[in-house]
Parts: sequence; structure tokens; C-alpha cells
Amino acid sequence: MLINQLLAGVVTNERIELMVQEKSATDWPPKKVVCVGAVVLQGDKVLFIRQSEDQSLAGKWSIPWGVVELDETPDEAVVREIFEEGGIQASIEGLLGYQNFAWESSLALIYLCQHQNGEPVADGIETDQARYFSVTELDELNEPISLWCKWLVKRVMDGNYCVIPIERANPREPKTAFF
Repeated sequence: MLINQLLAGVVTNERIELMVQEKSATDWPPKKVVCVGAVVLQGDKVLFIRQSEDQSLAGKWSIPWGVVELDETPDEAVVREIFEEGGIQASIEGLLGYQNFAWESSLALIYLCQHQNGEPVADGIETDQARYFSVTELDELNEPISLWCKWLVKRVMDGNYCVIPIERANPREPKTAFF
């Protein structure tokens, strides 16, 4: 909105500079909470976890989710969250996209991953169940499920997606890039 006002001449560069100076140290730079989620494939099935009763999606099945910690990259966080919430070691195929959340200070990066090792096991803290589902099994599930996660998984399983692959030969290596 501010950029639109600037372009329309309603807000001047001087006003923006003043607004920046008025910000306190805790307000600037703006901060976002970055979350990660993963569609983890094992053949024709996808990993779902059921969130424990004290979690944001209490009692609902969803893909593994979590917050990126300050000392990790988003791709490190997604691999960690898959293992913590579902007991699975996975590898990243690429980035599926991102999702803005209803609350303005958060967004999620969504990855496509492949099962590498392990059996689905809930952590008993954030999750109380973990298992692989086929699309048919998801459709027949008589338990609460995140509608967004079900929608996303169906898109992926129907082949209705694009993946941005990992670009390993990037100038900032060893940091991961997706192009």
C-alpha cells in the first residue's frame, strides 16, 4: 500500500525516510516468522502427522510443519521438522511454493521431499500419530484433516504442480539455492 501511495505521489521519499527514523530498534527491520512444510512422498503415498491436542491444528492430520529457528536455513528446518514430527529421514527434491498465512507476520515455504529412511513415528509432543496415506485413504479418512494440506497433496499426487529444483552450483554454495 505504501508503495502505491509513493507511486501516486501521495507519500514522498522524505515522508518514508521520516517514517523509518521514527521506528524503534524493535520495529525495524520488519520481521516475519518463516515456517516450512513438506509433502513427503514414498511411492504413491504421502506422510501425514496428526497434531497433538495442545498444538495449533489440535487433533487434525496435516503435512509436517514447523518454524525456522534462528540458527538454521529453511531447508535445514524442513528436514528437521519431518524427522521430529514424523520420524522420517527425507531428502529435498525442490521448492513447491510458498503460502501467506492469515496473520500478516508469517509465511510458509513448502517443499517436495522424498522418503529416505525410517518408519512413521509420532514424537509424542507435537504429534500423536504419523503415517503414510494414499489419496484414496485420505478421501476415506473419518478424522479431522487440514483442508489446505489435503488440497495441496491432491494437487501434487495429480501432477498439478511445478517444483523449483535445488541449484547446487550457485555462487553462494554451500548455502542452498532454488532456481
